[in-house]
Amino acid sequence: MSDDGVLDLDSGRFHYLSRGDADAPVVLCLHGFPDHPHSFVPMMERLAAAGLRAVAPWMRGYAPSVLEGPYDVERLGGDLVEMAEALSTEPVCIVGHDWGAVATYSAIAAGPARFRCAVTMAVPHPLAFARNLGRNPAQLRRSWYMLFFQLPFIPERVVCANDYALIDKLWRDWSPGYELPADERRRLIGCLATSMPAPINYYRALARPLHQLPDRSRRVQAGHRRIAVPTLYLHGADDGCIGSALGAGQERFFEAPFEAETYRGVGHFLPSECPDDIAERIVAWQARFSLESTVAGR
Repeated sequence: MSDDGVLDLDSGRFHYLSRGDADAPVVLCLHGFPDHPHSFVPMMERLAAAGLRAVAPWMRGYAPSVLEGPYDVERLGGDLVEMAEALSTEPVCIVGHDWGAVATYSAIAAGPARFRCAVTMAVPHPLAFARNLGRNPAQLRRSWYMLFFQLPFIPERVVCANDYALIDKLWRDWSPGYELPADERRRLIGCLATSMPAPINYYRALARPLHQLPDRSRRVQAGHRRIAVPTLYLHGADDGCIGSALGAGQERFFEAPFEAETYRGVGHFLPSECPDDIAERIVAWQARFSLESTVAGR
């Protein structure tokens, strides 16, 4: 069952895809870059078949959702807390991939009462990423695009050039064993074409204003709270965007149960590459921390 719709929140209007019965437990699914909710549909249909309601909004800055910023991590996380409150009176399971994972860490740290469990994919806890970056020089080469996107004006022109050839390159490089179907590519490019430059501004918000970056980083480190929401982290062994070593030691940033798993033969875009396996793991993780099992455990 599909009930695609709109959430009118204090922070803006968000459109979403949905699969599953309207009164089923909610699994909130968040996409990353360069991606959009339709990549989740095969996974969402499997979640719906398991008795869940999978909801995948277009993130802030991705049409047809609100395009205006700010795009800082705190705002993105705040969007998700508001979505969870609007979708269910009960705590929801949240699933984030790539930038969706970054926003998920922010949301479950800021509003843990709204989330009963989380599944993050492809991007480890940001503090683990930052601490491990200096020990993994290969990651600096992989992350070239993050530096490139800091430039004004030029990146959005390059992204759109030659029928979005750079987007094709990123998908090939990040998931070398997977080819995005032509119809899905057309849908994705249509979303990006009507959204630019907002998706790039996510990266700019990480470092701007530049002179405040050192102070902001120190505040994040000093004010960090260990996450109290049970979290499962999934990573593809062939990920060409972020190496699996960047997640080393991230369990220290969680006080709730935390597990990490690596999928062999899978790259960066796990929900597209292996929707059956990912859906099965999400179903098992959320069942472990369902309201019923939590009450029974008491």
